Formats: sequence, structure tokens, C-alpha cells
Amino acid sequence: MTAASISATPTRRVPAGRLAVYAIVLAIGLCLAFAPFLFTDVRAAEVAARICIFIVLVASYDLLIGYTGIVSFAHTMFFGLGAYGAAIALKAWGPGWDAILLGGGAGVVAALVLAVLIGLLSLRVKAIFFAMVTLAAASVMLVLASQLSDITGGEDGFTYQAPRLFSPAFKLFEDADGKVLRLFDVALNGKVAAYYFVFLSSLVLFLLMLRIVASPMGTVLEAIRENEMRAEAIGYKVVAYRTAIFCIAAVIAATIGVVRAVWLKYTGPEVALSFHIMIDILLMVVIGGMGTIVGAVIGVVVMSLAQFYLKDLMEVAAEATAGIPLLPDLLNPDRWLLWLGVLFILLVYFFPAGIAGTLMNKGSAR
Repeated sequence: MTAASISATPTRRVPAGRLAVYAIVLAIGLCLAFAPFLFTDVRAAEVAARICIFIVLVASYDLLIGYTGIVSFAHTMFFGLGAYGAAIALKAWGPGWDAILLGGGAGVVAALVLAVLIGLLSLRVKAIFFAMVTLAAASVMLVLASQLSDITGGEDGFTYQAPRLFSPAFKLFEDADGKVLRLFDVALNGKVAAYYFVFLSSLVLFLLMLRIVASPMGTVLEAIRENEMRAEAIGYKVVAYRTAIFCIAAVIAATIGVVRAVWLKYTGPEVALSFHIMIDILLMVVIGGMGTIVGAVIGVVVMSLAQFYLKDLMEVAAEATAGIPLLPDLLNPDRWLLWLGVLFILLVYFFPAGIAGTLMNKGSAR
């Protein structure tokens, strides 16, 4: 090959839209990685940890609905099984790593068994019937969690202790005087350890999902989503692939449920099995962009910040516009759900394929 032919060979350029999405995701990742030092108040730490957990939960659901076209309402059931498994063991055996590993492991195994049963029995039927089956299974699990109060704490749930490493009184590092070492004026104690337990666990699971969608299996899943009959005609066992990804998503959701239980030190139906969580997951997938995985990062951040800070922002805006007729009433913090709905409608209108999906498609257009 001559120098002229080499120079004439076109270089493959990454579309601008895709670069923008990756830049946004990288910026969010860096903020989460240094969150204990950037956001020092308790509320911000809780929001950052929740974002990490929900990124994994939403991305695992995107494996189903975005990459395979499977509509399931049982994702919170698997999430709750992992959380309850770890929480019950921590309550019964005390704050030890053996309780987390054995109890959380039992919850993950239970999620896997249920996923196999639901997958084998229901994935052969049409999508709407499968969705109804998963909805029924999730409803049964929610009822069981509420009624088996001796084990689950019922509607009120229950609290427990996490390992001593995650206690705020635990000193990760000490200075010469025996006091907890501070970095950028942040005490390096068990609270920081607990956050990085959440962050690193979420990061590992997220990278695992990126690897799955980049593998040949991910290509087959997309083929099944686009045309199930054609994928089966060329030799792929559609039911086997659908069952496999359903089980993988269930295991990932249960695993991050264990992480959530350790971080929160409380487990109950409202934080582990509620249908409100399932609705949030669906909204986050739509906002971020189905079939992108990285869209989960953007969708979770946008939705979480709106849920936690929109009310405060509206309160400030209402005070700033106090002299303008009608506007302070519209910006009343009690109406934050109305404006959250408006925000969602605007996002869907301007980003029909989700924020990440729309930007990637726009950047790829010729």
C-alpha cells in the first residue's frame, strides 16, 4: 500500500452526538466518584448513593425493554428479594459480612430461580400477557412482604446494623493524634467507606452490562427485538436468549438490592418492592433512552435531581417572583409534581428517543 493510498483511506470519526453523550456520562461519573468531597451534606450523599444504585437498576431493566423488547413489571420484585435477603440476615445474625454474603446470596438465588420459572413459563406468550404475568408475580411478592410481618416487618419494614466498617464512628485512617484523618476537610470515616462500597459495586455491575451489550449476545438480543421471527428463522433459540437475559437482569437487580439494603440500613415495601419504584424505573429509561445503557446514567440523574431538588428550586423561584401576579401561585412548591410532569412531557417531546438516544441518532445522521 502506497503512502497516497494510506492518506486517501477515510478515517472513522465518532459522531458528535455520541461524543456529547459520552462526555456527559463521564462528567456524571466523575461527580459520583468524588461525591463525598464535592457534596458534604447528608442529603447530597443520600442522593448520590441513590443515583449510583438506580443507574444499575435502570440499566438492567434497559437490557430487557431496550435491547430485547421484553416488558416486565417484576423488576422491583427481584430488587426487593436481594434487599430483603441481606436485611433479614443482618437482622437475625448481626452486622457481619457473613450475613451480607449468605443472606444477600440467598436473595439473589431466589431471584434467579423465580426468573427462570417466569421466563420458561411465560416468555413464549405474547408481550402483553408476559407483562401481566410479571405484574401478578410482583403483586404477590408485595402482599407477602406486607403480611409476613414476623419476618419482613410488614408495612413498616425494619431497621438493622451494617458492618462496623460502614459506621460513621469507624476511622478509616488516623492522624498523629489518633483522630480521624480528614481529606479536603472531609472525615475519612465509615460513612465514606459506605458510599464507596455503593459506588464501586455499582460501577462493576454497570461495566458488566456494558460488556454484555457489546458482546455477540447483545447483537442477538437486538436482532430479537427488531424481528423475533427472522431471528428464530436463522437459527437463534429466541426463548433461550430471552430467558437468559431475563435471568441476568434479575440477578443484577437483586445484587444491587443487596447494596441498597447495606447502605440504607432499613428495608420495607416502600423502598424495595413498591410499584412507585417501577414507575420511576420506566420514566428513567424513557428519559435516558431505551437501548443505550449509558442513557440510564442521564435518565437517573435528571429524574433524581428533579425529585429531590425541584421543590426547593420552585420555593426559591416563588419568593423571587413574589411581586408578580399569579406566578408565585404557579411556582408554589406544593405543585412540584405538576411541573415534574411538564418537565417529563417536554423531555419526551424534544428527545423522542430519550436524551442519549436522540443525541446519538442526531450525531449519526448523514
